Amino acid sequence: MTTGIFGSNRVEFALVDGLRIRLVRSPGKGLPILITAPWPQSIYAFHAIWERLTALGPVIAVDLPGFGLSERRADLMSPGRMGQFVARLAAALDIPRCHAIGPDIGTSAMLFAAAAKADLFESLTVGSGGAHMDLIGSGLRGVIEAQPGTYGEPEGGAQVVGTISRLTRQTPPDEAMEDFRLSSQGRRWIEAADYVRAYPRDLPRLESLLPTINTPVLIISGKYDPIVPPANGDFLARHLRHSAHTILDAGHFVWEDDAPGYMTVISAWIEGGYRQL
Repeated sequence: MTTGIFGSNRVEFALVDGLRIRLVRSPGKGLPILITAPWPQSIYAFHAIWERLTALGPVIAVDLPGFGLSERRADLMSPGRMGQFVARLAAALDIPRCHAIGPDIGTSAMLFAAAAKADLFESLTVGSGGAHMDLIGSGLRGVIEAQPGTYGEPEGGAQVVGTISRLTRQTPPDEAMEDFRLSSQGRRWIEAADYVRAYPRDLPRLESLLPTINTPVLIISGKYDPIVPPANGDFLARHLRHSAHTILDAGHFVWEDDAPGYMTVISAWIEGGYRQL
């Protein structure tokens, strides 16, 4: 299938760890760039940055299990387990080493992966993802602390469309919004929330691992993010040995609110900035 958002790059499914995982790849030379989709969006979240991102090298954009339109397995719905999956994903896609970008829920997964398999990553870019329970916004905390079955609406797709429309400065194009709706329709949004509901258990574990990570890490936060305030980025920067923290004039969906600024920072990083740490 060819889409307007990804140009001639075909959206496809690959069997990884027994699951149908949705992804899109672009050709190119150089070290691959692996980027995972944020929640509650999907790989279509990268509509505004795709052209500039693919100019940096070959890109593989992925919906992690349970997110976007990738299949779900209950045992993977936590940061620690998803970090293990990232390593298996790279192996399945024949990626021995890469630059990785993990916004939102990808932040904790990528950092767990880097702690376990440092040789996989040339550099990491993370951000807009919860790092410490005391620092996350009240809305996300409400999802995490609610009793099972007491949060979310029966039709998650409509709920997510409303949330994204309310929290982004410019509503994403119709093609992307429809994909976000399909990615969360029915109970998919509620089931995906199991990932963040594992934060109270997994984030303290991640905190203890952060000082052991030697991979250069760029952290990007939105100055006005009510879901994951930039204090989470500050926390990561204090605990990571080789990191830089950039705060952009944006809300939670930084890649949407300030796509040019987001890509300017990432381009400078991948083109050599990470070597300066």
